[in-house]
Amino acid sequence: SARCSDSLYMFISFAAYIFTATHSLQYFYTGVTPGINFPEFTAVGMMDGGQFMYYNSNERKAVPKTDWIKKIDGDDAEYWKRETQILQGTQERFKVGVQTIMKHFNQTKGIHTVQYMYGCELDDDKTRRGYEQNGYDGEDFLSLDLKTGTWIATVPQAFITKQKWESGIVSMLKVAYLENECIKWLQKYVDYGRSVLERKDRPEVSLFQKDSGSPVVCHATGFFPKAVMISWQKNGEDLNEDVELRETFCTLVPEELKNNNYTCVVQHSSLEKELVLKVSERRVLPGRRDFNKNFLSTMILLNSQVIQVLIWRVTGSDCWCSGGCSPACPHCLCRSCYL
Repeated sequence: SARCSDSLYMFISFAAYIFTATHSLQYFYTGVTPGINFPEFTAVGMMDGGQFMYYNSNERKAVPKTDWIKKIDGDDAEYWKRETQILQGTQERFKVGVQTIMKHFNQTKGIHTVQYMYGCELDDDKTRRGYEQNGYDGEDFLSLDLKTGTWIATVPQAFITKQKWESGIVSMLKVAYLENECIKWLQKYVDYGRSVLERKDRPEVSLFQKDSGSPVVCHATGFFPKAVMISWQKNGEDLNEDVELRETFCTLVPEELKNNNYTCVVQHSSLEKELVLKVSERRVLPGRRDFNKNFLSTMILLNSQVIQVLIWRVTGSDCWCSGGCSPACPHCLCRSCYL
């Protein structure tokens, strides 16, 4: 039987969500303890999964990372100065925040990280969503429930911060920002970058296998927007009944490949209809060395498209949330699917 990864399960469960979210604005902040060869604070701004802004504590200056955002200078000459001042203040708060959380864990030394991800999304039908997640040392720490304005503490050490934020005006201010100010800036950025942000690039899809006894890989790359759905069909039926969580790959014994017709199905907003590739037409790579080389080259290419920020593993999942992802791990999208 097929055993599928979390990522494949997420594709199946959240297919409707994936293709309704039109635009997203995200920010990633990372604070680390001093003493390593990495800035103590970094900030990355992402629009529809692409980086448009960057700041770090070494340079202490917010800078544009894509051409379309530079258009804002003509309408708002103080934009980058204002962003720099805001992030300089955030940098100082993060420095205090790292030390504070270390105390909550009774830690006095070592390398530690505080991570902060927030943003908003706007659909074609004007549906709005906002989110905020906080992580510590690679694990979830606090997340905001936007509907109630309360915080979800995933570890006991987070309850102190939860109580502090809920007793004051922090929650109210954050909810107001995510529901209003964030959406306003998202719409403004879309106006500046529409020709780039609303383009449609078709995915290039390939099926390959290391050898006759190895998993078959269905791989898509080169597409935009970054939301994509890759799934398997067995004899024309969706292969989703045998999904098991916390598995790394979706695997199938070679004998089943001989006795059934499997297809890889790719859905993307740039396609008029879904792409269907027959597993029987897959490429079998010439050897282990060539496979590793080719696969590694592909992974390097993919990783070069992802902003290199420190990210945390979401509790209870084998999925990594990265720069192009939405707020929670179930919204993360893999680019390869294994059979």
